[in-house]
Amino acid sequence: MDTIVLKFGGSSVANDERLKLVANKIIDFYNKKNNVVVVVSAQGKTTDTLISEVSSLSSNPDKREMDVLLSVGEQITIAKLAILLKELGYRAISLTGWQAGISTNNTNQDAIIKNINTTRILKELEKKKIVIVAGFQGINQDQDITTLGRGGSDTTAVAIAAALDSSKCLIFSDVDGIYTADPNKISNTKKLDNVSYEEMIEISSEGAKVLHNRCVEIADKHNIPIVAKSTFEEGEGTIISNSSDIEGTLVKNIVKKEISRISVIGHGIIANDTVYKRIMNIIEKNNLDILTIDVSRSKISIVFKSIVPDYIVQQLHDEVITM
Repeated sequence: MDTIVLKFGGSSVANDERLKLVANKIIDFYNKKNNVVVVVSAQGKTTDTLISEVSSLSSNPDKREMDVLLSVGEQITIAKLAILLKELGYRAISLTGWQAGISTNNTNQDAIIKNINTTRILKELEKKKIVIVAGFQGINQDQDITTLGRGGSDTTAVAIAAALDSSKCLIFSDVDGIYTADPNKISNTKKLDNVSYEEMIEISSEGAKVLHNRCVEIADKHNIPIVAKSTFEEGEGTIISNSSDIEGTLVKNIVKKEISRISVIGHGIIANDTVYKRIMNIIEKNNLDILTIDVSRSKISIVFKSIVPDYIVQQLHDEVITM
């Protein structure tokens, strides 16, 4: 029997109505004779609210105590979701990060997972329970609570999938996959069916807030395909893997980071002179001043001397994504 790992982000579990939608999705996977492990984030803006509340107490709060505080958000979600699933007639159990066996290093607020002891998770799965794990958190060698950094629930989910030797990890959010650029800013973007691990690491590291970059690194290391899907819409989503049938389009994504850096990402981009020439033509046409250019196997990253407006990204998208 395959073990499916499902992860639901904060917007997916933001209120009771959405929790019920998530519960029904979980039940659908469970009824197909899968072992189901669910990883969840804190509801909505809970983490931001907790951070804001502390700001009135300290301008530089202790990081250990912040981890104790911020871990509460995910614990609220796992308890509420377990209660709901039980009310719907399904056996479920909530586990904090440390109850799920997630051991980390001693770094507070940006901890690295060192090991996952899956004994408790497997024990509960053998009882045919749906296991709901708090994302974003673990425990260090001093038995102190640690957190993995913002977006860390993605990393929790993929790490658990790797530890359980799952066939894939499905990450649900309020977007239905990976796009060629930010669809909220750029018109005529298209959803990608497939993205390689290497490309996704570059996209995430450049600031696209779709997946935690560390979760993709773990997936790559353990060859765990990630499926990025929408909680609220039906569809296949985007598969992140090392599959050889990656889409033929060379350029996959354009990301503008902060105010002055634009990155064009695609497998093998370093070998395509045409892409580079088209990028430079747009820069020259718009009289943009370049500070630095960094070219790697899968990315051309350009830092400009001043703020770059979004219409430049639109021009680049129109010029190179269709190649």
